[in-house]
Amino acid sequence: MGKVFTLKEVAEHNDPKDCWLIIHGKVFDVTKFLEDHPGGDDVLLSATGKDATDDFEDVGHSTTAKSMMDEFYVGDIDTATIPKKVEYTPPKQAHYNQDKTTEFIIKILQFLVPLLILGVAVGIRVYTRSEA
Repeated sequence: MGKVFTLKEVAEHNDPKDCWLIIHGKVFDVTKFLEDHPGGDDVLLSATGKDATDDFEDVGHSTTAKSMMDEFYVGDIDTATIPKKVEYTPPKQAHYNQDKTTEFIIKILQFLVPLLILGVAVGIRVYTRSEA
């Protein structure tokens, strides 16, 4: 186990001349690797100052890439200094409370509209037969 760093200490190492990352609770000085990183240095620089574990895992690094990390290891992160991930919970929707009058009108219309259509159809049928 190496030296233990706080998030604030690691976050200070955030430029191309001094770049540290936090991955799986460990701190890595990847400054020398910036030019050789297949995804470019911007990818690594954008992952500084935070826990980059998800970024690292989302890419799907090979076992070779993972084994290379040992040479860049400088210590561990004090996990108490990393903010907890906040899970997004959508706000609860207000319950739609339809009043009884509206509910009654809808039920009446569901009955009357088809009846009205049927009546019009019968009326047209009777009217067109009487002319023939």
